[in-house]
Amino acid sequence: MTENNEKLSIVINTADDKRADDITALQVTEITSIADYFVICSGNSERQTIAIADAIDDKMHKSGYELKAKEGHRSGRWILLDFGDIIVHIFHKEDREFYNLERLWIDGKKLDIDNYIG
Repeated sequence: MTENNEKLSIVINTADDKRADDITALQVTEITSIADYFVICSGNSERQTIAIADAIDDKMHKSGYELKAKEGHRSGRWILLDFGDIIVHIFHKEDREFYNLERLWIDGKKLDIDNYIG
């Protein structure tokens, strides 16, 4: 398993374990230089989005991956975790519908997350 696949697996499985809704992974390598992958998911409350973010941060840290930046943690409405080549967006459900990052990054390649769960 490549390092990116391992990172994606950790992020996706952790979000799934915390019952994140509508987990989406996009490969954006060809359309931006800011990251190789975006993982987007949502929670039903600020408390849940914060719990998802904290769990991902903790699992990635324990696996030796450094968090480069974290934004939005206090509000719990849109939390961004930047692991360099993978950026995780954790939205409150209402905010995800409003910002609709999947539409904004429609040229990204949608990955089958079932390949990473397990």
